[in-house]
Amino acid sequence: MAERTAAPRSRTSAGLLMFRRKLDQIEALLVHPGGPFWRNKDDGAWTIPKGEIQPGEDLLARAQREFEEEVGIKPSGNWIPLGSITQKGGKTVHAWAFEGNLPESFELKSNTFEIEWPPRSGKFNNFPEIDRAEFFPEEIARRKINSAQIPFFDRLRETIRK
Repeated sequence: MAERTAAPRSRTSAGLLMFRRKLDQIEALLVHPGGPFWRNKDDGAWTIPKGEIQPGEDLLARAQREFEEEVGIKPSGNWIPLGSITQKGGKTVHAWAFEGNLPESFELKSNTFEIEWPPRSGKFNNFPEIDRAEFFPEEIARRKINSAQIPFFDRLRETIRK
């Protein structure tokens, strides 16, 4: 069997934080990574829909495209810049928020990726990039999301309070 090599990974990603208002609360749409590594992980494992950028690529355009590829709906609205954060592994994530909701007929339609699974088995399997997408009240979202991304909630709150 031919050996497979992965392309070098980008150290920069761009993503979108969709939010909706319920009474006086904010709810955030988070996605759960697919694949065997994330299967039994919950708190701290969720993220905003995001993807790696290529050199010279427009960050917001990449964020919009990744949202559509991972969630399955085309995002639209007024883009609220949330700046960037650096995750524990060193990856920088740039984000924008927008107010929206999933259609009533929503069905997750994520891209897939291929990895050798089980490791060193020689068998390659496809897994969805995202296996779940769900709105959470902000208090719960802060527990579910990768802790490095929590500042996005703080920045969103500052912006919509004005």
